[in-house]
This record gives sequence, structure tokens and C-alpha cells, in this order.
Amino acid sequence: MYFIEVILPLSLAKTFTYRVSEAEFHFIKKGMRVAVPFGKSKMYTALVLDIHENAPTLYEAREIHQILDEKPIATEIQIKHWLWVASYYMCGIGDVYRGAFPSGLLLESETIISHKADVSVNQNELSDEEFLVYEALQQQSSLKVQDIIAILNKKNIFPILQKMIAKGIIVLEEEIKEGYKPKLIRYVKLHPKYETDEGLGQLLEVLKNANKQKEIVLAYFQLRASEKKPITVKKIVEASQSSSAAVKALVDKEILEEYLLQHDRVNFEGKASEKLLHLSEAQEKAFTEIKENLIDKDVCLLHGVTSSGKTEIYIKLIEEYLATGKQILYLLPEIALTTQLVSRLRLHFGDKIAVFHSKYSNNERVEVWKQTLENADKAQIIIGARSALFLPFANLGLLIVDEEHEQTFKQADPAPRYHARDSAVVLANFHNAKVLLGSATPSIETYFNTQTEKYGLVSIMERYNNVRMPEIVLVDLKDKHFRKKMTGHFSDLLIEEIAEALQLGEQVILFQNRRGYSPVIECMTCGHVPHCQQCDVSLTFHKHKNQLRCHYCGYAIAKPTHCHSCSSIDLTTKGFGTEQIEQELLTLFPKAKTGRMDQDTTRGKFGFEKIIDSFKNREIDILVGTQMLAKGLDFDNVSLVGIMNADNMLHHPDFRAFERSFQMMTQVAGRAGRAEKQGKVVIQTYNPNHNTIQQVTTNNYAGMYKEQLYDRQIYKYPPYFRIIKLTLKHRDFDKLKEGSMWLYQVLSQNLAMPVLGPEEPAISRIRNEYIRTILIKIPQNLPLGGTKKTIQKMLNSFEAVAQYRAIKVVINVDFY
Repeated sequence: MYFIEVILPLSLAKTFTYRVSEAEFHFIKKGMRVAVPFGKSKMYTALVLDIHENAPTLYEAREIHQILDEKPIATEIQIKHWLWVASYYMCGIGDVYRGAFPSGLLLESETIISHKADVSVNQNELSDEEFLVYEALQQQSSLKVQDIIAILNKKNIFPILQKMIAKGIIVLEEEIKEGYKPKLIRYVKLHPKYETDEGLGQLLEVLKNANKQKEIVLAYFQLRASEKKPITVKKIVEASQSSSAAVKALVDKEILEEYLLQHDRVNFEGKASEKLLHLSEAQEKAFTEIKENLIDKDVCLLHGVTSSGKTEIYIKLIEEYLATGKQILYLLPEIALTTQLVSRLRLHFGDKIAVFHSKYSNNERVEVWKQTLENADKAQIIIGARSALFLPFANLGLLIVDEEHEQTFKQADPAPRYHARDSAVVLANFHNAKVLLGSATPSIETYFNTQTEKYGLVSIMERYNNVRMPEIVLVDLKDKHFRKKMTGHFSDLLIEEIAEALQLGEQVILFQNRRGYSPVIECMTCGHVPHCQQCDVSLTFHKHKNQLRCHYCGYAIAKPTHCHSCSSIDLTTKGFGTEQIEQELLTLFPKAKTGRMDQDTTRGKFGFEKIIDSFKNREIDILVGTQMLAKGLDFDNVSLVGIMNADNMLHHPDFRAFERSFQMMTQVAGRAGRAEKQGKVVIQTYNPNHNTIQQVTTNNYAGMYKEQLYDRQIYKYPPYFRIIKLTLKHRDFDKLKEGSMWLYQVLSQNLAMPVLGPEEPAISRIRNEYIRTILIKIPQNLPLGGTKKTIQKMLNSFEAVAQYRAIKVVINVDFY
């Protein structure tokens, strides 16, 4: 008996055993995909983890359906890394497999119903509905369940199908479809018999009267002379200004031949430039220090102020690793950044770059996956968001994590809830590769690791070309309101600065970390505020759609004309978002072109590119945006940055609020004055003497770090403690309360460490589910793995309690 151990793409913690024949046993290797039956009638694509001869004890092993690959499609190191992610972040290995694989490589079954061959049917015995299905199957060989629902126009069709199966009229079969189709492009070439000189004479003879076709042939010769590339049908139609029908006529006459070539969907044309990079003295010094650090340490942090030219140093390092034939992974926090970075790197490395992130289509991701596995020339440097970590690297040498402090490196939902920076360090360890973390405002944990000499540290304290750091001006909003010097949400100082910048033809960035028009609409008579029906939040007003929306579940209603509670028509908006600032700018600066960059305006695959390009090409004078703007974008003409309200970040109920605010403000400020002239940053705040805001003004990272560490130690937070957050959700408030209390008591009795909870979070209901959270703080001296196993045991026993089985428990390790 021969068996294989497989992972299924379902949220399951364990692997499953299937039976194979002897021939299959010798053919199958770890990392191949097989199609297996699972449950009553479903087919899934499973990944082979192991091959052995031990029968499972608890169940009868079923046979596999078919083998889908000729050779392994996942590498052993990669699977090892997945297993680490699953155990460290406490999720099912199936979750990791599903999250890691492009869904174009995961085939799912769709039930197919077909007509049983050679059965004579007495049509009078069929009911009307059965007859409709039977008739449809005469026209088509097979139907999907969906199709039959549409034909009969009713949901519950299984009883009818059951009867027909019993009568032996139809059969069910499971069919697996391959999702990926390569994109083919049509090319033409001259028929070989006309390639000689006599042939050309004959050709002109044939085309004597057909002028349209003669033009096409002449265009073909012109194109072939000017370009050495194959000629597409599209190109020849454009060049000869004719139609594809005329080209087809030539193909039919056997003058031209048509052929198809498979085209990679994402093609980065680009020549590597001959210009060598010249590093400044400070960069050169940092570059040599990094290389020295990476000799005896696996991880090094490059702490360089904004606009100090970190990217150039990365490029130099990549050059050195490319020369040794290694692959390089370059992780970015935000898809918006890949656009800018790819164009910069392409100037240096030509087409050795592949890009991998979720805005690419399935087929494009499958292509990059295969190129990485084969260590193709096109995939020597892979740029991506956090999911690129799971690609099947053949020979990884260097990982660069840019803007390592960004919270977007942590996946929130669905599982695996991994942190890309931490997982990257582990992956590098498996590959014996090196990691370079880069940031102007490193996260406290990373900086802590450099202070304890676990990581190397290299700092650059000056900007590239000795451009001065931006001048930071604080505006006290209390005082400005009191003196009536505010216009809408703009202080007189900010308006003057914007006007001056526009007059000089420079660009302005305004930052407000809220999208929409205003977060609250309130009735002035009775104080009623419209809330979402399914979540515990007020609805945000979006003016251009004239509706109120919930930013958690997407529920929306039209803007009310009167109060829903007391019918008064005296409604007012409170608070402000990017949309409102954009509106105010139109009245303040009617001549300036304004643009907005937030989640509402960057939907779609090229949403970011459009806005970033038009800002870079100076079509937009003032850009208003949320935190997307804060991440390493590079615009050389921005001289002024305005932070509309610095306080709503500071007062977040989160132990990282001050650290995050410092990072966010420093990063936004760093977008100003990146070329010759010194930039200016205007920060509007009600609390100008706040420590964190003062630290931003003096660019005092060390001060912020010391102050925060002191707090973290007292209140038992990272880096001194590791935190696991359990989130419990259920629709029934009382059952959730009881269940969370039960779990809390079990945890606090069995763990010798602080367990906090069960707490109602600030937003205690989302999509009709009530929420409770429990925090477990694990001190540094206790073993992490053992503690996690204990916690997992308690969660298993919680699930075994019948009345709590319906409560969803989400485990988030290192949730910050």
C-alpha cells in the first residue's frame, strides 16, 4: 500500500492521507499538485507534502483523482517556511497554502450534470420540470448546477435532480478546469515561396489590380526593414491604414502566413542604462558599513532620514548579489510604491525584474510564479507586496524590506495573519540569505534588536546632495479659532503658504487620515447621529455620491433630508475627511488643480498610477490624501506639506499611537523639498506642546524611542512582551459574553502571565456580530512555542464545549 500526505486549500490545521498506486508512488515528488476527492462530492487541488507507506488509523484513505504536475511546483524550503508560518502565527497549514498559491493554480470542482447516454426515456413519465432539464440536456452535452437553477428559475433543484438520477436519466460528474490560459498574439510573415527574387516578381504580378492588398505588402516590407522584431497583425493594419479583413484575404491567398506567439502578460520592456550610479560620500560610507555588517549578522537595519537616497544603496547591493547569480526579493509596504520603484530599477537592470502583488490578474501571477521557480532571467529581482514572500525561490540571496515600520506588512484578514518583515527574516535564514531592512523611522522592535546587537545598524543622517531637512512650523488651532483666523479647516498661515507655493509654480501635498466628507452627521435639535444598522459606528458622509456609508461593512443610505429621530431639518456635519478638504480648496484656490488620493479614488488596477503620474507630470497642483501619501513616494517639485490635524492620530486607543504618529508625520514631512530647495511642513494641531509633536519638529527619533521604551517596559508591551490577541465573534450578545468569560478564566488559570479581557473593543459590533477581545502577554523569558501549544490546547477544549461551538475565535499573533 502506498500513501501520500497532502495539504488541502481549506482552513484546516492538519494534513490528509490519500492512497496511490505503485507507479504513481514512484512518479510523485514533494511539492506536486494532485486532484483529490474531499467530502461527499467535492474535488480540490492538494499539494503533496510527503510520500510514505503508513496507512492512516482513523479513516480509510481514498484514492487520488489525478496528478496535475510533471514536476514539483513548490520547493521544499518554501513548504518548510509555510509550516513555520502556520505554527508561529497559529493558523491552519491549509490557510497558508491557500494564501500563498495564486488561485490560477488551485482548481476547484464545479458539479457538472450530463445526460446518460443510450437510455430510452418515456417523455410522458416526466414531470414538467424534469422535462425542461431533459430538453436542455438534448441541446447541450452538460450543464452546471447554476445553469439548471437558471432554467427552472428556482433555488432548490436537488430533489428534482435526485429523482432524475433515480430514474437513470442523468449522471453527475465532477470536472476540473484549468484556470490559466496563456495570451496569444497574432503575427504575420511572408509565405516562403515569395522570399526569393523571382518570387517577388510573381508577387507583384498577382497583386497588380488589388491596390489595398499591395499597400499591406509594401507596409510589411517597410516594417521588416525598419524593425528586426516579428510583425503583429495589429501593427501592419495600423501602418497600412487598412483593415484586418484585407490582411486575412492575403493569408487566404497564401501570400502571407499567420502564426501565434505566446506573450507574457506583464512585460517590462526596458534597457539597462549604461550610466553608472554615483553614490554620495554618506551613501558610500553606509554601503561599505552594510556589507561589513552582513558578514557576521544576518539582518541589518539601514536607518536613513527621508530622502537620504536609500534606494540607490539598495540598487548597489542588488548589483553585487546579481553578479553572484542569486535572486533578490524586494518587499514594499504598499502597491502604490511598486509603480515608482519598478521604473527606477528598470533603468539599472533592464528586464530582470518581475512584479508580484494582488492587483495583478491570476494569469500574471501564475507566470511570475513559474519564472521564479525556474530561476528565469526575467525573475532575478522580484518586487512585491507582502504576498511575494511565498514565491518558490530557487536561489534566494538577498531580501530587502523597505519602510520596514509600515503596519501594512502585517496581514489582518484572512489567515495566515503573518508579518512579512518577521517572516522574511525566517525565510532568509532557511535560504542562508541576508536581510536589509530600511526605514527613516524604524519600528521600536527593530531598533531594539539593533541595540541588543541582534541586528546590525547603519545610519545616514543627512539628505542626498546635502539638501536641508524641511522646516517644520506648528500652528496652534486653539489660538487660531479663538482669534477667528480659520477659513474652514485652514489656518491663515497654511493658506498663505499654499498661495506662495502655487505662485512659484510648486506643488503642495495635504494630509488628512480620513476619507469621505465628514465622519458624523448630527441633528442640532435632538442630537441624533445616523449609525450603521450592522456595526457600532456612525455613518461617514460622502458628498460626491450624496450618501452615508459605513467604512466597515459597506452599508449605505442616501443622505437624509431631516432627522430620523425628531424630523428636524437642522442637520450639521462634524469632523472632516479628504473630500471636504478638496471642496474647501476649490473655493479658496479656484484656479489651482486639485487631486485626491484615498481608497475611493484608487480602485482598479491602475488607479494609483493615474494619480501618481498626473501629479508627477505636474497636472495636479495640490494633492490631498490619506496615509497612502506617507509611504516613500518621490516627487521633486513638492515644496509644502500640510498636516491638517495631527491630533486624531495621537489619540488613538492603541499602545503604538505615539510611535505611529511620529512615523506618519515624519514620513509625510519627508515628502517636502526633496530637490534643491528646502521644503516646509505646516502641522496644524490643538496640542502643539505634545511630546511626540515636538519630537517630529526636531526630528528626534532617539528621544521618541527612549520615551516609548520606558512606557513599554512599565506597561508590559513589546519588545519586552509578545502579545497574542484572541478575537471572539458571535451574533448573540449573551452567548458571546458567557463564552468569552469561560475562555478567559481557563486561560488565566493555566497561564502564568498577564491575560487581559474579555474586553469590548471601541467598535464592538461589525456586520451584526458582537466582538470581545482577550490579550495574552508572553514575557521574553518564557518559551514561545510551548506557550502557544498550551493556548492551542485550551482553544481546542473551548471548541469542544457544545454551546460555544458557534463562537468564532480569531487568533492574531503579534497583532501590532
